[in-house]
Amino acid sequence: MTYDTRNIRNVVLLGHPGSGKTTFAETMLFESKAITRRGAVEDGGTTSDFTNIEQERGNSIFSTLMHAKWKDSKINIIDTPGFDDFVGEVIASLKVADTGVMLINSKSGVEVGTELIWEYIEKNTTPALFVINQLDHEKADYETALEQLQNRFGSNVLPIQFPMNQGNGFNQIVDALRMVMYVFPEDGGKPEKQAIPESVMNRAQEMHNALVEAAAENDENLMEKFFEEGTLNEEELASGLRIALANQEIFPVFCCSSTQNMGSGRIMGFINDICPSPADRADAQLEDGSSLKYDSNADTTIFVYRTMSEPRVGNVTYFKVYSGSISGGTELVNASNRSTERFNQLYVANGKERSTVDKICAGDIGVTLKLKDTNTNDTLNAKGIDRKISPIDFPESRIRTAVSPPSKAEMEKLMKALYQISSEDPTLIVEQSKALKQTILHGQGQLHLDIIKYRIEKVNNISMEFIKPKIAYRETITRRVDDSYRHKKQSGGSGQFGEVHMRIEPYYEGMPEPDALTVRKTEEEELPWGGTLSFYWCIVGGSIDSKYSNAIKKGVLQKMENGPLTGSYCQNIRVCIFDGKMHAVDSNDMAFMLASGQVFKNAFEQAKPQLLEPIYDVEILCSDDVMGDIMGDLQTRRAMIQGMGAEGHYQKISAKVPLAEMYKYSSTLRSISQGRAKFTRKFAEYMAVPSDIQAKLMSEHKANLQEA
Repeated sequence: MTYDTRNIRNVVLLGHPGSGKTTFAETMLFESKAITRRGAVEDGGTTSDFTNIEQERGNSIFSTLMHAKWKDSKINIIDTPGFDDFVGEVIASLKVADTGVMLINSKSGVEVGTELIWEYIEKNTTPALFVINQLDHEKADYETALEQLQNRFGSNVLPIQFPMNQGNGFNQIVDALRMVMYVFPEDGGKPEKQAIPESVMNRAQEMHNALVEAAAENDENLMEKFFEEGTLNEEELASGLRIALANQEIFPVFCCSSTQNMGSGRIMGFINDICPSPADRADAQLEDGSSLKYDSNADTTIFVYRTMSEPRVGNVTYFKVYSGSISGGTELVNASNRSTERFNQLYVANGKERSTVDKICAGDIGVTLKLKDTNTNDTLNAKGIDRKISPIDFPESRIRTAVSPPSKAEMEKLMKALYQISSEDPTLIVEQSKALKQTILHGQGQLHLDIIKYRIEKVNNISMEFIKPKIAYRETITRRVDDSYRHKKQSGGSGQFGEVHMRIEPYYEGMPEPDALTVRKTEEEELPWGGTLSFYWCIVGGSIDSKYSNAIKKGVLQKMENGPLTGSYCQNIRVCIFDGKMHAVDSNDMAFMLASGQVFKNAFEQAKPQLLEPIYDVEILCSDDVMGDIMGDLQTRRAMIQGMGAEGHYQKISAKVPLAEMYKYSSTLRSISQGRAKFTRKFAEYMAVPSDIQAKLMSEHKANLQEA
C-alpha cells in the first residue's frame, strides 16, 4: 500500500539506557496488530533487537526501522540505542524523523542520556513528546520525573496524563486532553473509559485548560473563541496542538507501562492525530542553502541515512524520500560520485522482516538492497536533477586505540573489513598514521570499539587486538640560533659541495622581519601536519645561486618530518638562509639539500627544542554525587580545570586534558559514575610537555633507535 505524505508519521524512540524503548516499540507493533505476540528483550525475541550481538548483550546497538498501520496512517518507528557510544545511530535517525518520542524511566527521571539527546533534538528542531514509562515499578515516581522534565526543558513541557495508582498494581491513567480515565485490564491492552474521580478532577481540569491555552495561542480565531467560550472542541484543540507541537511550543507528557501494555495505544492515537506529518514540517535544507518541499509529484530526491552489510544479504540501504516518489526498477544518480544506481526492489521493514512494495512517496522511509556505490549521507536524484540534502553532522570521536598488526595477509583483510564498517558507521574513523606507524581507530567509546572488534572477529573471522596508541607529538624551538654546515664529498670525477649558513627561530604570526638580514624572498609553508615553516631567502651577492633555494628548503622539510627529539614532526619555525658557498662544478641540488638538512638539525638541537603535546577540550556531564571522584581522577591526568557549573540538574566540568592521559578514559568514567556521566572531547591546541616527561620521551626514543 502506498501512503500519501500527509498520512505518514516518522517517529524516533529516544532515551537513556534502560528507559524501555525496545519494549515500547514491541508494544506499539502489537497494539497495531503488526505482530501477533509481544517478544521480550530478556529472551531475545523482540522485533527491534534482531542481530545476534544485540540478543547476546540484551540491549540495542543499532537503530531499527519498523512500521505500524494506525487508522489511515503509516507510522514509521525507529528504535535507537541508549548508550552514548552509539550516538551516531541516534543522530542519523533524528535526521529523518518528524517527531522524537523520549522515554523516561519513572524511577530514575531525567538522566544524563536524556540531557545529551535533547541537545540533538534542539539542533534538529524536532518536535518531541515525553513518555514516563515503567509506572508499574515499585519505585516509580511520576511527580519527580515530571518536575525534573519541567525544570530541565522548560514550561513548554505540558502533562497530558498522570497515573492514579503508580507502582505495583498500576492500571489507571487520567487523560486531561480527553478528560477521561483509562482503566486497563490485568494483562493490558484496550482500556475501559471511566469518569475522572472527583478527588483529582481539579488537577485534570487545570491541565486541560493549559492545553487549551497552548492550542489557542497559534490561531487568532481559536484564541478569540477561547476567550468567548472558555474552551475549544476536540477538532479545534487538535488543530491548535498540531501547530504548537510542530513548532516546539509544547512538549506533551504521557504515561505508560510498556511491559504491561498499558498506555501505548493512546500514545499511538496521539501520534496519528496530532504529531506532524512530513508535510507539516519545515522544508528540507539543501547543502547549497536552498530548501526542498515534500511533494510526491515533483522530481525524485532521496537521502540515505543508514547503510548496513548483513550476512547472506549484502548491502542494505535505508532511505527517506524527500521529493517525488520511487518505484521498483527506478534509476537514480548519486549526487556525490555521479554513479547511477538501480533500485530493483523496494521494501518496508519491521526489523529483519522486509515486505516488498511497489512505490514509496515523499516523506516515507524505505529499504533497498545491493546498491553498489552509495553510502550513508548520500543523496540520489532523478536524472537531470542536481541537489544534495544537507548531510548528517556526526560528532567527533572521543576515544582512540591502535590495532595490533597481524600477518600481512590478515592485515589486508582487516583493513578491508574496517573500511567497510566505517562506510556504514561514520562515527568510526580508520586512520593509517604514517607518523605513528600505527593503524588507529577513532570511536565514540570503549563499548563502540568493542562492538567493532566483535563484528570483525565473528562476522569476518579475522583476529584483531587493541593496543595503546602512540601520541602525535610535535617539536619546535624556543630561541634563535645561527649555524652553518659544509657538505663536501669527493670520490673521483664530479664531487658534491654545498655550504649553507642558516638562522632558525621560533615562528609566530605577525613576527617582525629578521634582524640585520636583507630579505630577498619569503615563503610561508602551511605544513600538512599542522603549523608553519616560514622560509626566508636572504642571500646577498650571489654566494649561493637562487636556483638552489628549493633544494635547501626541501632539505629542511625532510628534517622537519623526523624531529631530533622524538622523531616527531616539527612546526612553527622560521628559517633564514643568509650566506653560504657553492662550487662551479661540484655544487648541485643534492649537495645543498644534504647541507641544509644537517645545519637545520644542528641548529635545532642548540635552540632549546621543546616537545609539544596535543591538548583536548573535555566536557563532562555528571551527577552531583560523583563529581568529586571525577575531579580527583582528572587531576591524576594532568587536567587543567577550566570551569564548573550546573546544566539542568547535572554538573558540567570543562577541562583541558593532554591526549596522552585520555587512554581508556571512557571505561574509567563509566566505572566511576556507574554509567551516569558522559563526556565529549575536541582538539584544542598543542602545548609544551613538562620537562620531566620530555626527558623520559627523549630517552625512550633514543633507546628505540639503538635497538633498531
